Amino acid sequence: MRSNLYRLGRYAARRPWIVIGAWLVVAALVVAASGAFGKKLEESFGAPGVDSQSATDLLSAAGADQAGLTAQVVVTPRDPSATLTSPELQAALAQVRSTAAGLPQVLRVGDPVISPDGRVGLIRLQYPVLDELEPSDLDNLKSLAAAGSPLRIELGGDLFYAFEEGQAGFGEALGLIAAIVILLLAFGSIIAMGLPIGMALFGLALGISSLSLVTYLIELPSWAPVLGSMIGLGVGIDYALIIVTRHRESLARGMSVEESVGRAVSTAGQAVLFAGGTVVVAILGLVVAGVPFMTAGGVAISLIVLIMVLASLTLLPAFLGLAGHRINRLRVRRVRSSPGPGWQRWAGHVSRHAAAYAISATVLLLALAAPVLALQVGTPDDGALPVQRTERRAYDLVAAGFGAGSNGPLVVAVDISKDPTVVQPLLKAVKADPGIASVAPPEVNSAAGVATLIAVPTTGPQDDATMTTVKRLRTEVFPAVLRESPAKAHVGGQTATLADVGARVNDRLGLFIGAVILLSVVLLTFVFRSIVVPVKAALMNLLSIGASFGVMVMVFQWGWAADLIGLESTIPIIPFIPMFMFAVVFGLSMDYEVFLLTRIREEYVRTGDNRGATVQGIATTGRVITSAALIMISVFVSFALTDDPTAKMFGLGLAVAVLIDATVVRLALVPALMTLLGDANWWLPRRRRTRTRDVTDRVAVLSK
Repeated sequence: MRSNLYRLGRYAARRPWIVIGAWLVVAALVVAASGAFGKKLEESFGAPGVDSQSATDLLSAAGADQAGLTAQVVVTPRDPSATLTSPELQAALAQVRSTAAGLPQVLRVGDPVISPDGRVGLIRLQYPVLDELEPSDLDNLKSLAAAGSPLRIELGGDLFYAFEEGQAGFGEALGLIAAIVILLLAFGSIIAMGLPIGMALFGLALGISSLSLVTYLIELPSWAPVLGSMIGLGVGIDYALIIVTRHRESLARGMSVEESVGRAVSTAGQAVLFAGGTVVVAILGLVVAGVPFMTAGGVAISLIVLIMVLASLTLLPAFLGLAGHRINRLRVRRVRSSPGPGWQRWAGHVSRHAAAYAISATVLLLALAAPVLALQVGTPDDGALPVQRTERRAYDLVAAGFGAGSNGPLVVAVDISKDPTVVQPLLKAVKADPGIASVAPPEVNSAAGVATLIAVPTTGPQDDATMTTVKRLRTEVFPAVLRESPAKAHVGGQTATLADVGARVNDRLGLFIGAVILLSVVLLTFVFRSIVVPVKAALMNLLSIGASFGVMVMVFQWGWAADLIGLESTIPIIPFIPMFMFAVVFGLSMDYEVFLLTRIREEYVRTGDNRGATVQGIATTGRVITSAALIMISVFVSFALTDDPTAKMFGLGLAVAVLIDATVVRLALVPALMTLLGDANWWLPRRRRTRTRDVTDRVAVLSK
C-alpha cells in the first residue's frame, strides 16, 4: 500500500494540473447536477417498529391531517392591562386567524383558544406531510408576525423544527479564522497555511453539494450538512496538516519536491488513509442502531470524510507540487523543521515517570466521566432556545397561559376499522388519566376507519413525568379499554416520537459500541501488526469519550458554565446524541492515535528500542497533534456558539473530547502505557507475524 501511495503522491506532484483539472471537472459536474436535479433533504426522526411510528403510519394511510406538520400562532395584547375578551382585540384575533387560513399549504385552522386569564390566545395550524412542504412555507408563516396589529404575535410548532436553521455564520467564521491563525503559527508561512485551508474548503463544498444527489439512493436528514460541515472541515484541515508537515520535514532534509511529496503521501498519507477509514467505519456503525435517520446521517458524514481523505491523497499533493520550494515563502515566523527539544524533554519526562502519569491520567479521566452515571436523555423543546427566537417566546406564552403540557400534545391514533364503538370509552379513559390535562373532541374518519384524539399532558415535553404518562397510556389505559376489542391505539406526536427513538437508541447502544470497537481493533491490528496497541487504543478512547460525556452532563444538565455557550436553561441530553457522539469521537480520536503510533512504529521497526521510539514519536508529532487538536477545537466550539441546542451539544462534546484526547490521552497516557508495556506493545501471534514480516521490512525501508 505504501508503494502505491508513494507513486500516487509523486504523480500528483509531477502532473499537478492534470489532477487539479480532474477535481475541478468532477466538482463542476456535481454542483451542476445538484442544482438541476438535486432532491431536498428530509426531516424525519422516526424509527420503524416503535409505537409512535405506528401512529404516524396509521394516520398517513388514512390521509388524516394529523399525519402532517403543525404550527401554532400565539398572541397576547401589546397593552399589559388589556385582555383578549375586548371587542377590539377579538376583531384583531379574528383577523389573524383569517390571514393564517389564507396562507399556502395550510389545511386547517383551529378556532382561537383563550387562556383562563384572557391574556394568551392560541391558534393551531395544520399542514400536510413534510414531503409536500418547502422552506418558503415557514417564511409565509413568519409574515403573520410582520403585520401591524394591537396583538403581539409569536410563532412556533413543527414547521420551525423542520425548516428553521440556527444562526451559525459568525461562529463558523470565527472557527475558520482561528484555524488560519493556528496554521500560521504552526507553519510560519502564508503559503503553507493556505494549502490545507483551500483543500478543506474545496472538499467540503464538493461534499455538501453531493448530498442532494445522494438522496436518490437514501433519504438524508436536513441536519446532515451542518454536522457534515463540522466534521469535514475539522478532519480535512487536520489531514492536510499532517501531510504538509511531513513534506516540509523531507524538504528540509534536501529531498526533491516530487520525492518529498511521494514520501509524505506514503507515510503520513497512510496514517490519513487508515485514520479516515476508522472514522468512516465508526460512523457507519450507526446502522446497528436500527434508526434510519441516524444511519442516513452517518452515510452523509462518511461521504464527506471520504472526500476529504481522497483530496488529501491527490489534490493536496498536486498543490504541493505546484508550490514546490515556494511553500516556505511569505514567512510570518521561523519554525523548526526538526522535532523541538521541548517535546523531546516532555516525552522523556513522561517515560521516566510512566507509572505516575498512567495512574494520574486514568484517575482524572474517570473523575470527568463519573457524571455520566447521572446522564438523562430527553427532548429539549423550544424552552431551551434563546429568548430572541420567536419559538421560545411562543413557548413561554403557551406555558404561562395554558400549562407546560400544551407545548407537547400527544396524538392518539386509533384503528377503529373493526370496532368503531371504542372511541368514547377510550376518550373517557384517556381524560381520566392523572397525567392528562385535557383531550380535544375526537375526530373520526369512518371511511378510513381511524379516530384521532389530541391529548394535552399536565407536564412539559422534557419532563420525565410526560414519558411516564405515555408509557402508562400504552401499557395500562389502552389495554384496559381495548381488551375485548380488535381495535388498536397508538401514541404519536413529536414528544412521543423522540422518546421512542431515545428508547431504541438506548436498547442498541451496547451492541453498537461493541461493533465499533471490534471493527476498529481489527483495522488497527492490520495497521500496526499488533494486538495490544489496538486494544489499548480502544480502551483509552472509551475513557476519553466517557470524560466528554461527563462534561456534557455538567454543562447541559447541571448548568455549570452554561453561560459561556449561551445556554439559558438546563436541558437533558438529546436521545440520539450519545450514540452519534460515540461514533464521531471514537473515529476522530483514532486520527491522533494512528498518526502518533505510526511514527512510534516506524522508529521501533528501525531501532528495536520501544522507549526510544515512544519518546521520538511524541517529539516528532507533539507540535502537529497540538496544532491539529486546536484546529478541531476551534471548529467545534464555533458550532457550540449557535443558538440550536443540538449543535451546541455536538460542538461542545466534540471540542471537549478532542481537547482531552490530544492532551491527557495522547501526550500523557499513551506514552506512559507504551513505556510500561515495553516490547509487549508489538506482540502478535507468531503465524501472523511471519506472514507480515516482509511488509514490516518494507515499512522500515520507506521510513528511513
